[in-house]
Amino acid sequence: MKKFDVKELMPGMILAEDVFVSENKIPLFEKGDILSSKDIARLTFYSVNEVSVETQPVQSTPTPPPDLPNLHKETRSKRIQASKEFREFKQDFENCTEKYAHTLNDILAKNKEFELDELMAPIYQLMSKNKNTNSVFDMLHNLRQYDDATYAHCINVALISNILAQWLRYDKDEIELATQAGLFHDIGKLMIPDSIIKKKTKLTAEEYDEIKKHPQIGYDCIKDFPLSNHVKNAVLMHHERCDGTGYPSKLTGPQMDKFAKLIAIADVYDAMTSARYYRGPLCPFIAIATFEEDGFQKYDSEMILAFLQNIVNTYISDTVRLNTGEVGEIIFINRNNLSKPTIKIGNQYIDLSKTHNVYIEEIL
Repeated sequence: MKKFDVKELMPGMILAEDVFVSENKIPLFEKGDILSSKDIARLTFYSVNEVSVETQPVQSTPTPPPDLPNLHKETRSKRIQASKEFREFKQDFENCTEKYAHTLNDILAKNKEFELDELMAPIYQLMSKNKNTNSVFDMLHNLRQYDDATYAHCINVALISNILAQWLRYDKDEIELATQAGLFHDIGKLMIPDSIIKKKTKLTAEEYDEIKKHPQIGYDCIKDFPLSNHVKNAVLMHHERCDGTGYPSKLTGPQMDKFAKLIAIADVYDAMTSARYYRGPLCPFIAIATFEEDGFQKYDSEMILAFLQNIVNTYISDTVRLNTGEVGEIIFINRNNLSKPTIKIGNQYIDLSKTHNVYIEEIL
């Protein structure tokens, strides 16, 4: 038996001890469970840092993916990545990230006055070129191999929050507040050393505690800025959860600012589906399945339902690989089981909601 950081886990490992959710002792997995990609995603979702497994990971040569049928040689994702629109979005996104980083660092170093319009302008320029919400997600989905930094993550969350606010039918002013809250939500991480934020190996207990201070640090950074209290609350509360399992203050749903509830969803979705210093991006449908199974108690039910019902539509026509190795195309969303759509494989149609232990493992 050996303790492994969740970052080091691989499918097929066998748990040597029961796994519980933080100090609440809610059972998550049992001793003897064999971990799948979905299980590892759930551990990430619940911020479990390490688990005990029975054996060392097997160092083997990865099995190459099966050849795609000719029908899928040119996947929807490949077509998007080859498009002029995507190349322009990628360049605009990188310019936006660089400008946001420089401007914000100057403000934090007190070399520049805080100008909200200057910080927000690049975000709205990105949105103005991609007014269709599905188009924005098409672009973001295909930037997922981008090794994420705090600045890029904040821009992602600002864009996702803007779209989620539209899906919730917020008015113009509220959509602007949601976008601002997304842009500033992780500002506290800029005050934590890169040696901790970018660490590829296991965090010590002290380092993890330091990271958990970033909501309060961020709030302290912006509390005197000319920003709405909703935005400041979102910075402070975006790691709180409706069931009281979050931090730093273990607030429950009624105590949380509604914009903090919105940012919490956008933040976790982007964190799970973007590349990190210690892993590649998780499959969005594994993230969606985790939200479906565990999210309705932790997040605002109206918000999470609106998010999931709309986000799955952005993946229709994508080519995917199942955990069985089969490759097909998403053609229909099952409204009662959003993470298990109907897949067309050759001339067959497979309704994943009616299959056992078969799920989408990768979008190609």
